[in-house]
This record gives sequence, C-alpha cells and structure tokens, in this order.
Amino acid sequence: MSDLFNNSANFKDGKKEMDSELQEFFTAEKEKAEFQAQIHEFNDFCWEKCVDKPGSKLDSRTETCLQNCVDRFIDVSLLITNRFAQLLQKSTGRAHTEKN
Repeated sequence: MSDLFNNSANFKDGKKEMDSELQEFFTAEKEKAEFQAQIHEFNDFCWEKCVDKPGSKLDSRTETCLQNCVDRFIDVSLLITNRFAQLLQKSTGRAHTEKN
C-alpha cells in the first residue's frame, strides 16, 4: 500500500517537473518569437533608411548603407547571443548549486 502512495508522489513530482520544463520551453519560444520580430523590425528600418527608390541596381551609397546595416545586425546578434549564453550559464549554475 505504501508503494501506491510513493508512486503517487513520484507522479506528482514528475508532473511538476514536466510543467516546469514545458514552461521553460514556452518561455524560450516566446523569446525566439520576440527576437524574430525585432529582426523584422530592424530589416524594415534598414530598408526605409537605405533604399530611396528600388531599381535594377543599387547605387554605392545604398550598397554601403545596407552593408553597414548588415554589419550592425551581426554585431547586435552576437551581443544578444553572448548575453543569453551568460544568463543561461548563471541560471544553470544557480540551479545546480541549489540542487546540491
């Protein structure tokens, strides 16, 4: 009979763990969606800033402007990626410390 209660407790613990993992998954997906939205907004901004009139060729000013936009996009992407990695390291370090 005690096995029945132990199994019930294990099920509840497993469910809590699954709920926590599911919540983390949804949070990560939400952050990805927000990041993608920022990318689209950034692309729109660069297009409006750099391209006066679409044509068959890009003039040198437009090409330079777009290249600078791409360079800044890469810089910002690397900065954000590194920051997320730092935050993840801190949070997993904290979680690991709390479990021990």
